[in-house]
Amino acid sequence: MFISFYELRGRLVMERILNALKAAAEPTRLRLLALCAQGELTVSDLVAIVGQSQPRVSRHLKLLCDAALLERFREGGWVFYRLAPRGAGAELVRHIMSLTAPDDPALVRDNGRLAAIRQAHAAAAAAYFRDNAARWAQIRSLHVDEAEVESALRQVLADRPIADLLDVGTGTGRLLQILGPFAERAEGVDMSREMLAIARSNIEAAGLCHCGVRQADMYRLPFADRSFDVVTIHQVLHFAESPGVAVAEAARVLRPGGRLALVDFAPHELESLRSEHSHRRLGFSDAEVSDWCAAADLAVQRILRLPGHPLTVNIWLASRQTVAAPPGPDISSPIPVFGGAA
Repeated sequence: MFISFYELRGRLVMERILNALKAAAEPTRLRLLALCAQGELTVSDLVAIVGQSQPRVSRHLKLLCDAALLERFREGGWVFYRLAPRGAGAELVRHIMSLTAPDDPALVRDNGRLAAIRQAHAAAAAAYFRDNAARWAQIRSLHVDEAEVESALRQVLADRPIADLLDVGTGTGRLLQILGPFAERAEGVDMSREMLAIARSNIEAAGLCHCGVRQADMYRLPFADRSFDVVTIHQVLHFAESPGVAVAEAARVLRPGGRLALVDFAPHELESLRSEHSHRRLGFSDAEVSDWCAAADLAVQRILRLPGHPLTVNIWLASRQTVAAPPGPDISSPIPVFGGAA
């Protein structure tokens, strides 16, 4: 019997949906989906949470990836998993997650273990910042000349007056010293008391009376919606458990027409930054950053690449549009570069 193209396409779509539902129907795989719905997790994280062997968990994860419910990506020696960000599988898995009961005993237990793992990661990062606060400027310049980064930021952000500036993960307050003179008011937030003590001293020495710092979590900023017209996140996201959530929170406090500057490494393979400097991620791709911004109603308008040795620092400049705007430039096309060839 003749089958039309449309009937065949419908059958193939139905088959993919059924395969995805079968993949999610197994209890352990449903638990893995619920965990990955809360952010990017490594295989070792998931093994520790669900209490099963690594080969068994890996088999479950492969089935979920094959069903297009999860996305797998490798960075150096680590493999991360997260919910599929787009496509039919992404829509289906979001619907499946909406049907889960938050008070399910297995999910409650898994969430408790996930919280403990994240707390341990945060404690390790806090210890690293505490121990290295005094030499933070030196560490930041290990692979890329920070003077180049600071010059580029001045060029892209200080081209017009800044009313209110927020620096997320301000560390020793260096960006407040660089951009503070161009702002009417500037705030810096960080979780490390040791970093903040140095930041206060630096700000006072620079005579920046209109700048201040406070202890705050980048996932829960202590500011009202639409409080700032410039937000910077400088060399912070590679330490973050959930970079996309941090971007969304920064977008929340950004005014219409405001600008978000994300400064971080391009993808790399320098595994020592994990073992010696507590990095969680080994850089970010343009597509990944653009997806986070789009989910937060921001659009990446410009990307600057600052080649170093052996790492490259990118500055992604995003903005919140006040009115509908024509599509921005293709970020895969040639873009302005400071400090050398892309």
